[in-house]
Amino acid sequence: MGKRIVVALGGNALGKNLPEQMIAVKHTSKAIVDLIEQGNEVIVAHGNGPQVGMIQEAMTQLTRSNPEKYIPCPLSVCVAMSQGYIGYDLQNGIREELENRGIKHGVTTVLTQVEVDPNDPAFKNPTKPIGAFMTKEEADKLVAERNYDVVEDAGRGYRRVVASPKPKAIVELDTIESLVQANHVVIACGGGGIPVYHTEGNHLKGAAAVIDKDFAAARLAEQLDADFLVILTAVEKVAIHFGKPDVKWLDELTPETAQQYIDEGEFAPGSMLPKVQAALQFAQSAPGRKSLITELDRAADGIAGKTGTIVRG
Repeated sequence: MGKRIVVALGGNALGKNLPEQMIAVKHTSKAIVDLIEQGNEVIVAHGNGPQVGMIQEAMTQLTRSNPEKYIPCPLSVCVAMSQGYIGYDLQNGIREELENRGIKHGVTTVLTQVEVDPNDPAFKNPTKPIGAFMTKEEADKLVAERNYDVVEDAGRGYRRVVASPKPKAIVELDTIESLVQANHVVIACGGGGIPVYHTEGNHLKGAAAVIDKDFAAARLAEQLDADFLVILTAVEKVAIHFGKPDVKWLDELTPETAQQYIDEGEFAPGSMLPKVQAALQFAQSAPGRKSLITELDRAADGIAGKTGTIVRG
């Protein structure tokens, strides 16, 4: 019997610019359709690091060209734009691969909002740099006019920093669930989702923040009652002593061993650490749930237990 699988695609699955993305998506689609061909329901989440940066830079340059006419574009809107154009390429790539194999499935991108807590401690300590480098004068102007947080970046200029809060809930969950049940491959939570929070009444307001895509994928998998969360990265397995002569590749992680390695600083922040934390979060969220961390080409083998690092609750 097939499984319900949420796949979190890393940046290496999408390339760093538009030409690279079009090439990468063809390769990525084959790995995703391998899972579908085995009879699994697949929901795809993805990052947007390079893509949202390009959009933010383009919008910044537009504002600089005529600041009286154009105001800075909200980050939440930039995330929405990135979801659209990444989803466009992904859904076409997946649909083409499905049709090449004679598999009848719909493929749909859902513009996805993800609720965050406006009181999340991350908002008091924004650390995620985004957008273009600025002069001190440009930075000071944005601080004064728009209350941005900025930091100096290694002598290269000033950059805006934003919060990275934890995801609470997937706003479009019912839509995603309905599409999965209707035999659609769903692309959702692009870039970690558009971060929003409730204000007066039923209004959802976009937050100046970015959500880690692995934590968003874990929350999506929890709320969809998935069997597997698959976090794809650039290596076949998680390792300790990574990059050293005594590197050790791990077939399995339990809560106890994962916490030990986290405490020992084995996993790099912003790289493997959030992947292990998100994988562990999902695996512990209900009995029988498992996470897999592996590289793109090994996803199907990993689900079959042949490779990758399995994370159990």
